[in-house]
Amino acid sequence: MKKTVLLVLFTICSYVGFSQNGISLEQAEKMIAVAKEKAISLDTKMNISIVDAGANLVAFVRMDGAWLGSADISLKKAKTARFFDMNTGVIGSLSQPGGALYNIEHSNGGLITFPGGVPIKNEAGEVIGAIGVSGSSVENDHAVAEAGASAK
Repeated sequence: MKKTVLLVLFTICSYVGFSQNGISLEQAEKMIAVAKEKAISLDTKMNISIVDAGANLVAFVRMDGAWLGSADISLKKAKTARFFDMNTGVIGSLSQPGGALYNIEHSNGGLITFPGGVPIKNEAGEVIGAIGVSGSSVENDHAVAEAGASAK
């Protein structure tokens, strides 16, 4: 009986677009579309990663002509934002020499502590994932990530 109830609940959740970890592929694709629009408006070419609540990759896009090396950076920005539930630029300011988080970027298999990673929250304000963007200046990376995170 328990297995049947769980299977029914999982099927219902899957059907209506919920993800067990907070972000469905459909939601992630919408966030990427909005982020791409922002990147185009800024005349930049970006790598964009979306991770779920467990910091697992849900969706990724590399815009035509975006730097190859920024693909890994975008994923690490998304993971960093989710691991600590704050913008990566904030973590960067705390991780300067003498700061409370100095050298934190060496933890968790390597973090990115400059702007471009933003937590994604649901309507209740709970963190359900994060977006990471890389391919331009940190100001542009952050602006594109904010745009994507605001799309729901």
